[in-house]
Amino acid sequence: MPPAATPRHLYICLVACVLLLAGCATRQPMEPRRTPDEVRAEIVQRMPAGTRDREGWARDIQVAFSSQGIAPTSENLCAVLAVTEQESTFTADPRVPGLARIARQEIDRRAASMHVPKFVVNAALRIRSPDGRSYAERIEAVRTERELSAVFEDFIDMVPAGKRLFGGLNPVETGGPMQVRIDFAEAHARDYPYTVDGSIRHEVFSRRGGMYFGTMHLLGYPGSYTEPLYRFADFNAGWQASRNAAFQAAVSRASGIELALDGDLLRPGASLDEPGATERAVRALRLDMSDAAIRRALEKGDEQEFEETDLYARVFALAEAAAGKPLPRAVLPGIRLESPKITRKLTTAWFANRVNDRWKRCMARR
Repeated sequence: MPPAATPRHLYICLVACVLLLAGCATRQPMEPRRTPDEVRAEIVQRMPAGTRDREGWARDIQVAFSSQGIAPTSENLCAVLAVTEQESTFTADPRVPGLARIARQEIDRRAASMHVPKFVVNAALRIRSPDGRSYAERIEAVRTERELSAVFEDFIDMVPAGKRLFGGLNPVETGGPMQVRIDFAEAHARDYPYTVDGSIRHEVFSRRGGMYFGTMHLLGYPGSYTEPLYRFADFNAGWQASRNAAFQAAVSRASGIELALDGDLLRPGASLDEPGATERAVRALRLDMSDAAIRRALEKGDEQEFEETDLYARVFALAEAAAGKPLPRAVLPGIRLESPKITRKLTTAWFANRVNDRWKRCMARR
């Protein structure tokens, strides 16, 4: 027969029960897992009116989320839909006005930067291609980036010494419905869930590939942002650019040195003896950190772990002491958009706000 419970035992049991009930009352319920059909149904409902082949788009977007392990929340789904609407209005291979003229100008610019004489480029473009037209004539007829890229790949393969002389002249660096950079896709293709059609470059121009890599570029990295606006800016300026721009603003506040809030913490290829502007300003703060330690911290600028460094904490502590108030941990980068396709004075902030407006409309569309 078990011994009778003592008052101490009863007290301990009572406390344990209270704590257990409190835990049950405050624990957040887990978000129920949704089936692929349910996710696709929501995507279809949230797409803009008039979008063609909504089920096809929904299928490719759902696969992009599931294969990358990204939560298909309404906020995330609308983020991808908003960027796609902004970049292509849901066209897998969107037309680019004046693309032939833009392409020739970009080819000439690249040739000059590589010291390839213009007469050599012109002579090569006059060579007849397998369809009977010269490559110059085929470029004149292109309307989309996929067409232009295909012409140039053919050109490089067919022209004598094409890869050696003209391998770096392909003017197409982005493509697809979310306008993803080709080099980004090539660097993140290890777990691509489809059979590759020729090359990753080709896949970027497809709807499935464009949505897969675009979703990864937008949502495939950890971030501390409380608003999607800053991810939209990062989509244009690079991962963690908005967080880094806020850090640069804090460095300026603490040091009194004006900096461009571009999100680039290190000058590419800079040695310790020739640092870039942000690194020089950080050194001026006299943080009791060696130049090498500062460099190691700034090298984490593309990662969320940068926020856990002593450098990040010390800079914000100094800046907030100088400001007398908390400072934001995310700022829209002050970058002017540069591309042969852009004819107006546009900025990363303009892009982020335009996409954010579309995101809000998507969230209200149900």
